[in-house]
Amino acid sequence: MTQRVLTGITTTGTPHLGNYVGAIRPAILASRAPGVESFFFMANYHALIKCDDPERVARSTLEIAATFLASGLDTNRVVFYRQSDIPEIPELTWLLTCVTAKGQMNRAHAYKAAADANVAAGEDIDANISMGLYSYPILMAADILMFNAHRVPVGKDQVQHIEMARDVAQRFNHLYGQGRELFVLPQAEVEEDVATLPGLDGRKMSKSYDNTVPLFEGGAKGLKDAVARIVTDSRLPGESKDPESTSLVTIHDAFATPAQREAFRADLKGGLGWGDAKQRTVELIESHIGPLRGTYADLIAHPERVEEVLQEGARKARATAKPLLAELRHAVGLRPMVAVATSGTKAAKSSAARLPEFKQYREADGRFFFKLTGTDGTELLQSDGLAEGKAAGAWVKRLKTEGSAALAEAPVQLVADRAAVEAALAALVAAQE
Repeated sequence: MTQRVLTGITTTGTPHLGNYVGAIRPAILASRAPGVESFFFMANYHALIKCDDPERVARSTLEIAATFLASGLDTNRVVFYRQSDIPEIPELTWLLTCVTAKGQMNRAHAYKAAADANVAAGEDIDANISMGLYSYPILMAADILMFNAHRVPVGKDQVQHIEMARDVAQRFNHLYGQGRELFVLPQAEVEEDVATLPGLDGRKMSKSYDNTVPLFEGGAKGLKDAVARIVTDSRLPGESKDPESTSLVTIHDAFATPAQREAFRADLKGGLGWGDAKQRTVELIESHIGPLRGTYADLIAHPERVEEVLQEGARKARATAKPLLAELRHAVGLRPMVAVATSGTKAAKSSAARLPEFKQYREADGRFFFKLTGTDGTELLQSDGLAEGKAAGAWVKRLKTEGSAALAEAPVQLVADRAAVEAALAALVAAQE
């Protein structure tokens, strides 16, 4: 069975070496595994919760997308999109909000931490807490459930959000599923063995600590200058050094083979100078990152190319999202109003006669077609040519029974407005219930 895996990246900063080693590189490698369907998205709605600088959000979106592409993400294998290009996500967020208990949101870690900090400071408990922060777990649930992801790789601090998404999905299935599983229950995939790089000062590499090593920013010189600032002890060249005494070795090891790691440690113990050790680390990292830098720079210089990739990703993502949302709208009662036949009455017969109608036919070239016409005879949709009449009949049956949920996959072209087509299909579905 194919497993659908979903990963979101909040667009509030410039990727650094720690992001590459801890998230970007392993995510790209995982997307190449057999039996995996990967969804990667730029979480720019989430960014608005943390950042009110529009230029920073826009720039970060470009930089993160360009980093993934330059690092080897195969967009033919994955669905790579920007969250704000999927209008179905905010609509699903509202549907989920309506079945989510306020008490559950009160227990969310991010909200509790902010509220506790306010109380400790003598402020009102909700001072400076936006509804974006408060409702963040529901938006995250919508991101996951919109594509019915089976697995969501997260850090330990995000496990609660996956559990919340499961709870909301179960509640929605119970209320509206009528025996169907509208949503898959996602599993958190905690990546215990993913490397967490230390920064220049030994603490976790983070922009908030101002201790990062740049990935592409500043080029080869920026990398060299940052590594030169890594804190080491005062032992001189020729003196034996403890490899565990500095973050330099951990950063080196993130790019080294087992043999290179062993040799590096042995040389340090044998008296290798810190300056030479840093130069060796720079050369090793550069052998991995250097070949990617040109592609990254080209993408940053031509953002329209990144935009084209993200729009194609959005098209693929919406092909999955639109039929599911149509099914969910129908499930909660957001349906078009259509005439409903009442058996045994003249009105019923008259109403039935006014139902939209599918017509199947065969052209002179031997291909089979079907079209849908409205109650006034107006053509609503037209199929592509099919090799077999059986296939045409099967699609007509699906459209009659599944309605607009089958549109995304059906080999058809819409002739009329989409709303008119969906209303006609809904009438045919209702007539069979």
